[in-house]
Amino acid sequence: MPNDESVAERIAQLREQLRHHAHQYYTLDAPQIPDAEYDRLFQALEALEEAHPELRTPDSPTQRVLGQVLEGFTPVRHAVPMLSIRTETDTEATGALAFDARVRRELGLTESDPPVEYGAELKFDGLAINLRYENGLLVQAATRGDGEVGEDVTQNIRTIRQIPHRLKGTRAEVLEVRGEVYMRRDDFDKLNERQRESGGKTFVNPRNAAAGAVRQLDPNITVQRPLSFFAYGLGDVKGWAVPPTHSAMLDALQAMGLPVSDERMVAQGADGPNGLVVFHQTIGAKRDQLPFDIDGIVYKVNRRDLQERLGFVSREPRWAVAHKYPAQEQLTQVEAIDIQVGRTGKLTPVARLKPVFVGGVTVTNATLHNLFELRRKRVRVGDTVIVRRAGDVIPEVVSVVSAVPRASYVPNFRMPRHCPICQSTVEREPGEMNHRCSGGLFCAAQRKQALLHFAQRRAVEIEGLGEKLVDQLVDGGLVRTLPELYKMGVAKLAALDRMADKSAQNIVSALEKSKHTTLPRFLFGLGIRHVGEATAKDLAKHFGKIDALMDATEEQLLAVNDVGPIVAHSIRTFFDQPHNREVVEQLRAVGITWPEHEPAQTAQEALPQAGRTFVLTGTLPSLGREEAKALIEAQGGKVAGSVSKKTTYVVAGAEAGSKLDKAQELGLTILDQDGLLALLNIDPGSIQDGRA
Repeated sequence: MPNDESVAERIAQLREQLRHHAHQYYTLDAPQIPDAEYDRLFQALEALEEAHPELRTPDSPTQRVLGQVLEGFTPVRHAVPMLSIRTETDTEATGALAFDARVRRELGLTESDPPVEYGAELKFDGLAINLRYENGLLVQAATRGDGEVGEDVTQNIRTIRQIPHRLKGTRAEVLEVRGEVYMRRDDFDKLNERQRESGGKTFVNPRNAAAGAVRQLDPNITVQRPLSFFAYGLGDVKGWAVPPTHSAMLDALQAMGLPVSDERMVAQGADGPNGLVVFHQTIGAKRDQLPFDIDGIVYKVNRRDLQERLGFVSREPRWAVAHKYPAQEQLTQVEAIDIQVGRTGKLTPVARLKPVFVGGVTVTNATLHNLFELRRKRVRVGDTVIVRRAGDVIPEVVSVVSAVPRASYVPNFRMPRHCPICQSTVEREPGEMNHRCSGGLFCAAQRKQALLHFAQRRAVEIEGLGEKLVDQLVDGGLVRTLPELYKMGVAKLAALDRMADKSAQNIVSALEKSKHTTLPRFLFGLGIRHVGEATAKDLAKHFGKIDALMDATEEQLLAVNDVGPIVAHSIRTFFDQPHNREVVEQLRAVGITWPEHEPAQTAQEALPQAGRTFVLTGTLPSLGREEAKALIEAQGGKVAGSVSKKTTYVVAGAEAGSKLDKAQELGLTILDQDGLLALLNIDPGSIQDGRA
């Protein structure tokens, strides 16, 4: 048995650790350990203090809310303290049963008494906020702080559109609404992606992104962060009759215009068809599909009179508990760092991990996003790291906890110069965060994406060649390169799953039809980075023949309309790869052809509509929108999507809408179909069934 001195030392160590990590979490919004690890330390301290109550002190982390006011913010003393609630770390159904048993025991109920009614709701993973409304108007917003004193963040909270500045249907003298500011997962992912692209700081998780946004001294920064809010309780109230139950109170807040989560219920006891256990299991099953993070659910005795009878113990109400789910962040060790090549050629560093159970599954790999993110986090082989897995999101390394002492130096990770799949040159464009394989058509990792891109309607158009069929062709080893598509016969296709003879024949016919294309469509179909439809058309017009384009220098490419240094370099890099040139030659060898012409001498001489901008609106009698667009672009014209002063002509058909109105306001020239054909010098009799 440990002596009293060793127990006291362990308690002191735990308190110091918890204070440090609470400061990182609550004050700096920069946690160094996962929530699960913090909970483990907290429970260890609770257990020791329970066994040795004489060593418990009023300033222990178990006796108060940890947090402090940041410098620069005005302190706000809460009229009603913002206390935390007890955490039930038993993630099974027994956690709900244990809470219900405690409540019944405290209320003196027997087995013959009816079930206790509970309000069950989500435990949001965000930042607790107190909103103070006076006479229906929002006058102040404050963080929890240490529970007694928080920070005035009113200007920042006003930027959250979900939070009403004026309540509906009440002019109560004082009504303090408590809730959670959080960030949706999709908003969080977009925010981090923007941060990575700009080279800025990425955020550990949605909770810290939300907390960091709320606690900005400059509201202009907060307004750029996509924040949301849910109300779940009350603080100080004057001049408003509080409903007799928790659930009715939430209904009332919702009626006032405050956002309240619909994922809640009134439960009858813990067990049974309408009990807490069922709610816990139901939310657990849909947790990954929720658009925001939760780390558990909250049970509250529904009746306010029973809440008052139960009261508080230490810093926590006896009538409420947070029932947690398995942690979405855990500690593990990096055993290696490998490279993964994506379908678009992006090279992603991936940490190979010592297996760890997180987010409900065993995780062995986690993304490091890109080289710059990896270096910012200073991840090396052997490090102990925090790994996060939430929902269906790919597991990621959040941060390094400790760099372990090593017998020998471990160098920083470096991106390879050649693709590990196809050995093509690896490129990173100026200002880009991501490295990419330049193999394109040749790279096995990009094979499916290359096939689908080549076959799409706007490229060579192979009707019927969709994602499921491409999966079968590639996964079965039937097609490894684009030219091999054209070597498949009916028998080989008909042998595939769910492919009848007629369907196979249709695909073969579509392949044969696709051999007759245009140079712009072919160029676009090659999937050269930065070469979209418009650029492909400009390249075809400028060079006339693909051989001239493949041999063009970057200087010659820069002479093409709208082609800048990045696009020119991308085109040159693509055709510098011998295997890409070989694919082009093989496609020509299997019979893919297009009309070739001499390059334009001058834009105005060869292309009479060059420099003119057209806008199409409404339905033309016999020309489809794509056909009309093709006719205009064939003569050098540009087709835009909106009307402006720079528009030359507006081509209007039946049911033309606001674009026609705006054209008339600006005094622009408006053409019907006949007028367009006359301008283009095209015989109307050549237009049949939507084609010229």
